[in-house]
Parts: sequence; structure tokens; C-alpha cells
Amino acid sequence: MSKYISVRIKSGLFSFLIEKKTVVIFGTLLLLSFLLFIAGLSIGSTWLHPMAVIKHLLGMGTGEYTFIIDTLRLPRMVLSLLVGAALGVSGLILQGIVRNPLASPDIIGITGGASVAAVVFITYFSGSLNIKWLPFAAIIGAGVVTLIIYVLAWKKGVTPVRLVLVGIGVAATMSAFTTMMIVLSSTALASQAYIWLTGSVYGANWENVNAMLSWVLVFVPLALFFSRAVNVQELGDDVAVGLGARVQLQRFGLLLISVALAGSAVAYAGGIGFVGLIAPHISRKLAGRSFAGLVPVTAIIGGLIVSSADVIARTAFLPLDIPAGVFTAGIGAPFFIYLLYKNRNK
Repeated sequence: MSKYISVRIKSGLFSFLIEKKTVVIFGTLLLLSFLLFIAGLSIGSTWLHPMAVIKHLLGMGTGEYTFIIDTLRLPRMVLSLLVGAALGVSGLILQGIVRNPLASPDIIGITGGASVAAVVFITYFSGSLNIKWLPFAAIIGAGVVTLIIYVLAWKKGVTPVRLVLVGIGVAATMSAFTTMMIVLSSTALASQAYIWLTGSVYGANWENVNAMLSWVLVFVPLALFFSRAVNVQELGDDVAVGLGARVQLQRFGLLLISVALAGSAVAYAGGIGFVGLIAPHISRKLAGRSFAGLVPVTAIIGGLIVSSADVIARTAFLPLDIPAGVFTAGIGAPFFIYLLYKNRNK
């Protein structure tokens, strides 16, 4: 009896194999996400019984908790799951094409580009333009900086080593620009920029959720479409070319998907760091190396990380509402140091 499930369309353009074990793991993670989702809607400054929350979601409630659930907590929980999924898959793609366990959107500069654009908007344009344009500015910033990284790394093609080294350098430059603008701005604007850079889904609304959902529904399936390309590229560029893969074109397409996911996540939740680094490593421990199986598992794990961080952030220090990025950084920074130590001889 085969331990794989084959997914294939008739033309053969789109096909992949998923281990049955991965399907079981994905189902278990979905159940865990549901439990966390209900817990996140229940706890807070006002405690709601989980059964009352479930009844409300099923349309069987009395309407007593409509404002608390539908306006304050539900959009925030949904947005945190979507943002985590986008960051996780973005990091998974980068680690796949760069073939480096330390790669993630915030480390190689994608998040830095979005952050610079957002701080420029907050510092110089928030008084003249509607704040709703902030996500658009962040996405444009992520795209422009990624294009700069790609151009600087190009030399008869883009190799993973050049891409990650140039990305780290550009990320450091973006961080310097961001700090300089915050220092030169007023106290009020600096505080707003710092909160955004730390990363938070505070004040999430259904408009944010719908916009973020559209990015996830388009680009996560596209990542699955490129699953065979990533699996082949992990064998090395020479082997991939020998097998008929169009390495540079596929790498550019995957990079665009990663930028779209990371840029949209940063646009609607700020600079939540290290999710794109941690989630792929956890998913590989659970689901193996096949990229097709890793995409959905990483998306769920990324969502769990951000939503868990947000639930802790808004409940552990009541009445204070701490940015979720504080907790992801608290976990991610030691994990990054561990990866550096583990791969010190590689």
C-alpha cells in the first residue's frame, strides 16, 4: 500500500506527491488551530465561555457578545493566522531557493524594504495621505528592495550564496535608514513607527482581513505550483539544469511569490520577525522534505506562532496590549543563534 497521495491534473503541468503522514499532521495542526482560535476569542479583559463563543459563531448566540467577538477579537485572530501563514510560506520558499537554513524575509532584506517604505510614509506622508495607503507603500517597498537585491546578486544568473549575502547587506542598510528616519522624526511619529516596526495586529478590522486573505489565497497555491521546481533546485543548480529545469526563471518566480507574501504580511501587521525563519524548520521536523507537503504545514504553523504570540501579548499583561512581534522576537532570536551554532562548520 502506497504511503503517498498523488495530486495531478491531466495535462501534467501541475502534480505533486504528499505523504499520508503529512495529511495526518496537517489535520492535527488544523484541530490545534481551531482550539487556539476558540481560546483566543474567549480570553481577554472580558472572559467569554468557549461554548458561548462557538454558539455565537454558529449563529445561535443571544447577540450579547457581538461587539467583543465580531469587532474586537475575531478580525484580530483571523488576521494573525493569515499573516503567520504568509510569513511562514515566504520563509519556506526562501530557504528552498537559497538552500540556507538561515534564510527568511526579515534576514535577507524583504521585510526591511517594507519597513523603510512604511516609515517613510508615516514620517512624511501620514498628514497628507490616508493611512489606508500604508499597506500599499509597504508592499511597494518590499518589491523595490527585492529587485535591488536581485540586480546586485546577478552575475550570469543568481546563485543562492550571492543572493543571501547581498540580501544581508541590504537588510543592514535598510535598518540603518529606518533608524535614521525615526531619530529625525517627531516623538509622536517615532512612537507610531516603533509600534509598527515591532509588529502587531492591534486594531485589525475586516477590511484588513479581506485584503490579506486575497494575497494568501492567490500566492500560497502558486507556491504549491512551483513545488517540483523547489525540490529539483535543492539538488543544486547543475543537477537542476541537467534535469531540464529553467532555474533562473523559476527562482525569479519563487522570489516574487515570497516577496508578495512577506510584503503583504508586513503591510497589514508590521515587522513581525522570525516567523519565516522558525515555521519552516518546525514543519520539516514534522513533515519531512517534500515542498508540496511543507507548504500547507508551514502555513498552519506560521499562523499558530503569530496567533499564539498575539493572544499572549494582549492577555498576559492586562490592561496593556503588547505587540505580538515582541514575543516572536523573544523566541526567534535565540533560535537564530542556535541555528548559527548548529551550522557553524557548514
